[in-house]
Amino acid sequence: MHAFSMMSDGFFLSLSLCLDIGLVNVAIISLTLSHGFRPGFWLGLGSCVGDLIYAALALAGMAALLQFESVRWVVWIGGAAILLFLTWKMAREAMYPATAPAVAGEGSASAPHLSAWRGFLRGVLLAVSSPSAILWFAAVGGALIAKAGATSPTTAAIFLGGFFLGGLCWTLFICGLGSHGRKRAGAGLLRACHVLSALLFAYFSYSVIVNGYHDLIVQSAAHVSS
Repeated sequence: MHAFSMMSDGFFLSLSLCLDIGLVNVAIISLTLSHGFRPGFWLGLGSCVGDLIYAALALAGMAALLQFESVRWVVWIGGAAILLFLTWKMAREAMYPATAPAVAGEGSASAPHLSAWRGFLRGVLLAVSSPSAILWFAAVGGALIAKAGATSPTTAAIFLGGFFLGGLCWTLFICGLGSHGRKRAGAGLLRACHVLSALLFAYFSYSVIVNGYHDLIVQSAAHVSS
């Protein structure tokens, strides 16, 4: 049961990251609509690997730093604050959606068809070069990793496996939609992503705040009184 909870935490963490509409998702949707399922999938798979690299680095660093109570306080407060901000941001964008911008060079029928390897590498580079990804894994990812307790090699592997699975499922989902020629679904798809993202961010905000309260306040008070 603990292993399932660990994997599900990684899975939904990955989904919440994927649903924050940005350059990578716009590139996947645009490439799939213009060139089909396979090019979009390889780009998305590369972005999953790029996100996994950041997740592994955050996991390795937080496992050592979270031994200090002061770090746990910073992670709890900072992570909760950022999650609440992202909840508000996604809710606002769901109410006032913007049209997805075109990705240069991919909307034209004459654009060169990307090889699988080039598409994969491009996805990795898009993911690791995103400034928001660094902030995400430094603050939000750290708070959720602390909650999951993935500090051993086994639990870390389970957590990261769930994380990668979440990104892969999201890639298959959006590439599947785009490959069926749903060119008019772009704005509607973005709005649905914002709604789902707001709900996930709200859930994680509640989870991080409640768990941090019990771990850092309730347990500390119980320890002092005993």
